[in-house]
Amino acid sequence: MSEIRTPRLLLRRWQDDDLVALSEIHADAEVMRWIGDGEPRSLEQTAEDIEAWEEEWDEEGFGLFAVELLGSGELAGAVGLYVPDSPPEVAGEVAIDWRLGRAFWGQGYASEAAHAALEFALQDRGLDRVVAVCRAGDNASVNVLGKLGMHEEIAAQDPVHGHDLRIYGIDLTEFQG
Repeated sequence: MSEIRTPRLLLRRWQDDDLVALSEIHADAEVMRWIGDGEPRSLEQTAEDIEAWEEEWDEEGFGLFAVELLGSGELAGAVGLYVPDSPPEVAGEVAIDWRLGRAFWGQGYASEAAHAALEFALQDRGLDRVVAVCRAGDNASVNVLGKLGMHEEIAAQDPVHGHDLRIYGIDLTEFQG
């Protein structure tokens, strides 16, 4: 399954015309402040991100979905699964991630999309466990993680950027679908 519908959202694979909309989201410093090095990303970097996500779909059977509003067809952002290289504490596990444009914050879209992606991971893909890597201080993401039923397991350090991280996890037996 590469498409999921929720009451308000369509989670789907990436299309060529998504690049500009996602690059506008990636260009917003406030959106990107908790992601990677915290810097906005260029159109070229965004194209590389989408290409990497699509490769992950082909190789792993999962990846980050494009998140589209059902009512308007607008691209709200990205949500889905990836296999992190770091931090070492979770390298090789399956992690959930999301990013939404600022215009879509505070409306429950992140929780709705992330819940659908987590259900996809644990029920459709048959994974036993999913983790999340969250930068210390990213309270909005911590709120979403709580709504997903994920719990903090350990603290870690980003080996590339030096940020303090919190690792969250959930097992299939804990998930409330």
